[in-house]
Amino acid sequence: MRILVAGSGGREHALAWALHRSGGNEIIVVPGNPGTAGFAENIQGDPLQVAMEKKVDLVVVGPEAPLVNGIATDLEKAGIPCFGPSAECARLEGSKWFAKEVMEAAGVKTASGGIFNSFQSAVDYMNDEPEKFVIKADGLAAGKGVFLPETVEEAEKALKGLFSQSGASVVLEERLSGPEISILAICNGTDAVLLPPSRDHKRVYNEDRGPNTGGMGAVCPPPGVPDGFLDLVKNTVILPVLGEMRNRGLSFRGVLYAGLMLTESGPSVLEFNVRFGDPETQAVLPMVEGDLAGLFLAAARGEELHSMEVTPGASACVILASGGYPGNYEKGFEITGLDTVDCMVFHAGTAEKEGRIVTSGGRVLGVTGSGETLEDALSIVYSNVAKIRFSGKHSRTDIGRTV
Repeated sequence: MRILVAGSGGREHALAWALHRSGGNEIIVVPGNPGTAGFAENIQGDPLQVAMEKKVDLVVVGPEAPLVNGIATDLEKAGIPCFGPSAECARLEGSKWFAKEVMEAAGVKTASGGIFNSFQSAVDYMNDEPEKFVIKADGLAAGKGVFLPETVEEAEKALKGLFSQSGASVVLEERLSGPEISILAICNGTDAVLLPPSRDHKRVYNEDRGPNTGGMGAVCPPPGVPDGFLDLVKNTVILPVLGEMRNRGLSFRGVLYAGLMLTESGPSVLEFNVRFGDPETQAVLPMVEGDLAGLFLAAARGEELHSMEVTPGASACVILASGGYPGNYEKGFEITGLDTVDCMVFHAGTAEKEGRIVTSGGRVLGVTGSGETLEDALSIVYSNVAKIRFSGKHSRTDIGRTV
């Protein structure tokens, strides 16, 4: 099969790698990165145009923005299957409030909250108790639109930043407590295959301190997952949401990411994404074996899904970030030591310059390893993290060791 993967980050590197690994597939990545160049054809250009010119059999879309903007519908009109939902279905990520409306109609447990179009209405709703709320941008925010204020000043700063965008809306939710778990569900509109659970670490510093990032690391599976958890989530979250989307005349085909919190009364949905998580993907895909391309194609066509084999053990991914991330950071620093590692390294924010690999983004690399236990995987990863060097390199040292 000839498959086009759209995107340039670590998630797309992992997707392209896993699709290539499943055997017999020709992989094109638009635009790709230096990591994907080792086994795939990187092409600059518009994914839709490249897909038509190359006569691909399947397009797998990595980032959320093209999905929200309707690339899946455009590909369908061109007769090319797309593993990714339509723009209407992508509203599950494009609007936090739309997702809440769907969950309420489907009977899916989620935090109570409200949507606000002005700074003052949001401040009044919190009633000088910001520590009881989560502040979320209603629209896309690249994983950085969630704030957990502890003081009125922190809440007002976050709200002012969000409302500085023209036409912005903000969702305020009841703050829940408990360990978080991420689920990736491969959906064909009526049914779903759930991949192994994972846990993302969003805060930039150890012990979950500092601002939220796009993700500083992930483990699969995380400690503390109850027996039967995947079946529970499939039957109480994923299938009811697919059913409610059908009630609205919509067929969700692609991956539905459910960010869950394990509360005392059971799992509650924190958010939905309509694409693979990053860096969860880098930890999850090394744990699955089988015909991933065939699974994606069946989902895209709305056909019957087959299960994937899950490898025993555990996997971990640690992100190496540029100094200053998620704030301002410099680019263009040479990366050394990549030829000395003995585990998988997924490129996220890298570029090739005069034969050298240099930094080009905030999250630069995802160092991933697997082992019989999570501690084994983490030991492999951190021993290889130490081998890679670039100016300003920053990573957390407690991935997988905190909830």
